[in-house]
Amino acid sequence: MFGIGGSELLFIIFIVLMLFGSDKIPEIARSAGKFMKHLKHATNDIKSEIQKSAEANGIDTNNITGGISEEIDKVKQSFSDTVDSTASIDTNFTTEIEKVKEDIEQITGPIKRQF
Repeated sequence: MFGIGGSELLFIIFIVLMLFGSDKIPEIARSAGKFMKHLKHATNDIKSEIQKSAEANGIDTNNITGGISEEIDKVKQSFSDTVDSTASIDTNFTTEIEKVKEDIEQITGPIKRQF
């Protein structure tokens, strides 16, 4: 979570308790929740106004975002194909390594690991 570990989070909670006290923390949490609600509502209002304005001026937003979505899908597919081809290469390396191990065992006998 944001690069904050457990001990840092506990330290922050301790500092907040020391500064505000346990009776003020629920009020602070409530007001922070209300602020986030208002912020989200305002953001949605701005988005809807932009959408309405674009539609009123004859701009097709689906066309604009559709092209981007198609490009993202192409990149995802390309990445997926690359990962799949690397997996087959890994399988080939594994089989080659096993063959070499078998060849070495035939020449020298079983390999013993020393710890």
